[in-house]
Amino acid sequence: MTTGRELRTPNRLAGEASPYLLQHARNPVDWFPWGEEALQKAADEDKPIFLSIGYAACHWCHVMERESFEDEATAALMNEHFVSIKVDREERPDLDGIYMNAAQAMTGQGGWPLSAFLTPAGEPFHAGTYFPPEPRHGLPAFRDLLRGIAEAWRERREEVVDQGTRVAQAIARAATLPTGGRALDEAIADAAVATLRQTFDGRWGGFGGAPKFPQAMTLEFLLRRAVRGSLGALEIVTITLDHMADGGIYDHLGGGFARYSTDERWHVPHFEKMLYDNAQLLQLYTRSWQVTGDERYRTVAVETAEYLLREMQHAEGGFFSSQDADSDGVEGKFFTWSWAELVGLVGESVARAFGATPEGNWSGEHGPTNVLWRPRPIDELASTLGLGADELAAEVADARTVLLEARASRVRPATDDKVLAAWNGMAIAAFAEAGRALGETAYTDAAVRAASFVLAHLRDDTGRLLRSWRNGVAGRPGFADDHALMASACLTLYETTFEVAWFERALELVDELRQSFLDREAGGFFQTGSSTEALLVRPKELYDNATPSGNSVAADVLLRLAAITGNAELEADAESALRLVGEALERAPGAFGHALCALDRWLGPHREVAIVGDPADDDTLALVAEATVRRFRPNLVLAVARPDDERATRAVPLLRGRDAAGGAATAYVCEGFACRLPVTDPAAMADQLDEAFGA
Repeated sequence: MTTGRELRTPNRLAGEASPYLLQHARNPVDWFPWGEEALQKAADEDKPIFLSIGYAACHWCHVMERESFEDEATAALMNEHFVSIKVDREERPDLDGIYMNAAQAMTGQGGWPLSAFLTPAGEPFHAGTYFPPEPRHGLPAFRDLLRGIAEAWRERREEVVDQGTRVAQAIARAATLPTGGRALDEAIADAAVATLRQTFDGRWGGFGGAPKFPQAMTLEFLLRRAVRGSLGALEIVTITLDHMADGGIYDHLGGGFARYSTDERWHVPHFEKMLYDNAQLLQLYTRSWQVTGDERYRTVAVETAEYLLREMQHAEGGFFSSQDADSDGVEGKFFTWSWAELVGLVGESVARAFGATPEGNWSGEHGPTNVLWRPRPIDELASTLGLGADELAAEVADARTVLLEARASRVRPATDDKVLAAWNGMAIAAFAEAGRALGETAYTDAAVRAASFVLAHLRDDTGRLLRSWRNGVAGRPGFADDHALMASACLTLYETTFEVAWFERALELVDELRQSFLDREAGGFFQTGSSTEALLVRPKELYDNATPSGNSVAADVLLRLAAITGNAELEADAESALRLVGEALERAPGAFGHALCALDRWLGPHREVAIVGDPADDDTLALVAEATVRRFRPNLVLAVARPDDERATRAVPLLRGRDAAGGAATAYVCEGFACRLPVTDPAAMADQLDEAFGA
């Protein structure tokens, strides 16, 4: 049956590529995408702008659309009094960052959907997040808010404009952090670890209370410190990883992690799955397996990788952005189970092993249901059920297949199938590293295919990197994080495949990063390029939130390349980026997880390893394995080439002047290009590395 929505004439968003914008293409709201047409209309008609920012997998974005943007009366108010603009935050992190700062400055909080009211000049004078259709929980009804803003624009224009000017000035100030010439030293890292210990939840893992986010970058920093001997750091990591893997935030049937837990126990997730979370956690569980040898971490890494390959990869190689929290309009419906369903399919013992109860363990939108999780150790539960632990474990393993097949018949959550350069950079690096460490060549192949896809489809005619791609349509110019994360991915691919073309691509991307984004006066990197449109401010992304900031990723990849090339300018630019946040790192380490990892690289110890030998030969591979496979050595960079590979020697300075001793595969362990005696025995190379990094 044809619905009223389907009979409506599509609005301007129908011509966009973003799945989020397309979700709103048949709203009765006269939506505009962000651009000159909308801004000019606001100026010509002297109307304020209503700016709505969200993303395709956002549950409350869907709720506000159903309640307000699909409502004819609400749309009529919006169309009469405002120029309404829809933005996909994943395509435009610059706009999202600017106006999220405004919301936080005005209200002390933020989130999505972000709802902001702007002057025609783009200055925000009122902002919030979700607004309900009727007054609720201290929030005004959205229609009442629209009427109030429209009246203020008519009757108190000077006051409104003055508010916008003051907020714009506050945003500009917020784009920088106070710096006092703080030295980048071990004291910062030690203080950050101490602060994280204070906020660590020793019972359930993670930091603070509900809602609880994975914070992979912060855990990565602690893993690095654990490798360097920091007491208690590894315990924080392992307790958190264990409880996350037991929790409902982890998909026990299909693999992969949801965005966050609504409670402190990791039990009930917000069910959307994001590429960036899963890429970072794939890398973190892989590295944690290398450090601890705990096979469970390997299993979680493999299951997460398999989920991404199965459900999140384009046929040509690029990775999609996210999967929705909702299906059939209900949050979590795809992932949750009634007691009767579970018992009927796999029996009561397995149902209890997955933490289910007859009355349900979560009150969802349509009544009690069960989120699968593992609240009790299998041996403890087996004892209470009168079963052997191995017997119950086997039943649970078999049940996963049964339940996964049953779940496959349900309406699936929607997938946001746009391909983002930055997020693919994280996935490429994670798959390349997992392929190398876990011995899974399919993962390395997936990384190569994804990188090839991005470099083929997400570039303009001049070769400049672009932000996004979907269904053959490429998006706007890329941001600093796109360039830095793709450069890092290409460098990791080089250290995995030893194909020198990947090293050359990394250098090209870093050249563009420095040329278009580097702040040569104040240091660090702007988020937007020098040739892109002028916004209210030129943002400089400094905080590591759900994804690492362009500034911190730039610092890290520049230090990696400086170690391989000996280029002091790269190191100086990296230092300038770290100095921007130096004083903040010890005060608020949870907001600077990746910057702390880059600081760890800056502090060292670090080593460069050059291996001269055929990458296809076992002797060469044995040296490679000792350097990067058998153990996680955080600040080691690797270059490998055959002795007669002139292209590699020309492109990679670390390889120059290195010979194969007696024709055998030979390793050079160096620091600042000063090298120890060359060795051909993996054990001898291990001794040299252990001396630097600790046994």
